[in-house]
Parts: sequence; C-alpha cells; structure tokens
Amino acid sequence: MKKTPKILLLVFLFVFAVGATFLITFHEAGRLYSASASQSAAAKKTAEIDSYLQKYFIDDYDEDKLADAAASAMVTATGDRWSYYLSAADYQTYLDSINNAYVGIGVTITEDDDAGGMRIESVTAGSPAEAAGIRVGDLLTKVEGKDTISLGMTGTKDLVRGEEGTDVNLTLERDGKSFDVTVTRKSIETVVASCELLSGKIGYIKINNFDARCADETIACVEKMTKAGATSLLFDVRFNPGGLKTELVKVLDYLLPEGILFQSVDYTGKKDIDYSDASSVSLPMAVLVNQDSYSAAEFFAAALQEYGAATIVGSKTCGKGNFQTGFQLSDGSLLNISIGKYYTPKGKSLTDVGVTPDTELDLSDDDYQELYYGRLSQKDDEQLQAAISALK
Repeated sequence: MKKTPKILLLVFLFVFAVGATFLITFHEAGRLYSASASQSAAAKKTAEIDSYLQKYFIDDYDEDKLADAAASAMVTATGDRWSYYLSAADYQTYLDSINNAYVGIGVTITEDDDAGGMRIESVTAGSPAEAAGIRVGDLLTKVEGKDTISLGMTGTKDLVRGEEGTDVNLTLERDGKSFDVTVTRKSIETVVASCELLSGKIGYIKINNFDARCADETIACVEKMTKAGATSLLFDVRFNPGGLKTELVKVLDYLLPEGILFQSVDYTGKKDIDYSDASSVSLPMAVLVNQDSYSAAEFFAAALQEYGAATIVGSKTCGKGNFQTGFQLSDGSLLNISIGKYYTPKGKSLTDVGVTPDTELDLSDDDYQELYYGRLSQKDDEQLQAAISALK
C-alpha cells in the first residue's frame, strides 16, 4: 500500500564502531518537488521519481520494496561487484554470518526437487537437531505445516530460524516413512576452523572463513596438530569467502616471521601496513585454494607464498582486491560499499588477478560439486592429494 510521503534517500549512516552520522534532506519548493542544488544527480533523480509516484501513480505500491529496489539498483550501477545493499530483513542474516553464530536448530540443507523437499546435508554436533534425532540424508518436507518446496531455500531457512527458546515443528521423511519432530531453537556457533592429523604426520586445517573467532580457532588447531606430532601443516581455504582483516592479520602474524603482512589504501589515500613480530611457525606448509577462495583467503595464500613459507596448490583464486565497510541505514538496511584496496606484503594487487598456485590443478565439475557439499572423499580429492605429495 501507499504510505505517507517518505523520502527515499533520507539516510542515517553509521560506520561500525565509529558512530559518525550524516543527514541528507530534500526541500519542497514551487511545483511538485525541487531538490537542493547540493544534491548529487542520483539523489535528485530519485527524489523526483519519488515525488511523481507519490502524487500521480494510480495504483498502490509497497514503498519499502520500492526503496529497497532503488537502493540495490544504485549500488549495482556502480559496476563494483563487491559492493552490495541488504534490506533490513536480510541484515540479521549478515550479522549471523560475520559473527559465525545464529539462532536455529543446527542443520544445513539443499533443495531436492525430485524427492520433494530439502535434503539434510549436515547436522551440527550437540545441536537441537541432533538431540531431536534428525540425521544426514533425512528429507525435510514441511515446516510448521508449510511445504518446503513451495517455501524455497530462503523461505525454509527463515521459517526454521526464530527466537531462542522457541519451538519449530518439522515434518521429515526417512526410508520412505514420514514423521514429525518438534525442535527447540537455540544459539549455535558455527565451526570456523577444524583439523585432523593425516597420514604422514600432516596436520590438516580447514578454515571456513576469516570472520569472528577465525584466528583463535585456527591457532588452536595449529597447536593441537603440533602436539599430536604433525611435522607439516596443510591449510584448506577452498570455498572460503574471506572475512575480517583483523582475523587474517592475527593468523598471519602467528605463522610468519617479522616483516610486512598486509597493506591497504583507503578512499582518502591513507596507507595502512600491518607487521608481524619475529616469532613464527617453522613447519613446512601448504595451502589449498580454488576459484571460490575470496578476499582474505586469497591474501592468506598470497602472503605465505611471497614469504616462501608455503606451497600453494589448487585452482587460481577469484581476484578480489577491494575492501568494504558497512553503513546501516535509518530503516535497518545495510549499505556495504568498497572504500579501499588491499595489497600483498610485496605490494601486489590481486584485483582480477588472484593467486596463481605453485601447483595448479582443477577438479572435475562432479568432484567440485561433491567437494562443495562435503561428500568428496580424501582419496578422491586430487587437489588434496597433490598438496600431500608436495609436503612429502
């Protein structure tokens, strides 16, 4: 429905941990609407369109959807594929992602149209789902009586999640039989880094992202592996989307000797350099990467490569060199835009270049998909086996 006139670009911005605010107002004058001379071309045009819609458009429309669409289109039109806009409804999911925690039941799902539901791909240890007896391979067909195929992936996830301590009713199928379970939602921390000792005394460490707790969990894994007798370390950052610079620098500082770890230049031209102290890990290392290793994951591999501390194995990485800052708007939505550029210890940009592995090896499409879903066995993982051979 139409609402009372609302200016689309009345913006209250705050930078995380900074709190600086900016207020943009538009002034009514003369005819329908006259924007102030100081406004940008985008602000003027958006304000003009808003005023015409408010006064003349014949049908009703959802003004929030209009504002979300306008904001998203503006960011997309910059041509920067790393900048994006999130609606207020998606903002909590964003926070969950960077905090590596969410309120839910502890499962991951994939859509299985042929079977008629959402397939349970993993169940978090110690989660409400595990306690309720939900298993990998179960088919989730309904949530609160609503068909999951009709809901879609996003709709299903949104309905399963909710407030901590509340219940959600699920219908599942197993071995052709349908059954109902009620699961109580709780706050769940997702695993950031996991590890195991492979044959040949290789400490294998999988880093899922570089967001909250990455450094603590990665360093804990390194120490666990060395105590278990590891004589070399293999880091896996395939499908790692990147994360926080602060977490990346902590990990690199722990692994590498004294020197430059990371460089950045922001929109004002200010240059920032992060350094490592003299302590380091002296074990032979290798890093697994692929085309879906982004941002911090790429700079992690690049730093170890430039220091000669690790052999890089896998597929050429994505090539993301810009860094972003999130600004929350007055309606709770988020504007996440590129405000600077990152560089390797030697001052190299990875933008549209990425990291070229020392041992370049691509997986087949089928193996790539199996790896993504965590179903590819170690013996069939050619990239993993190549990294193991490099360490041996």
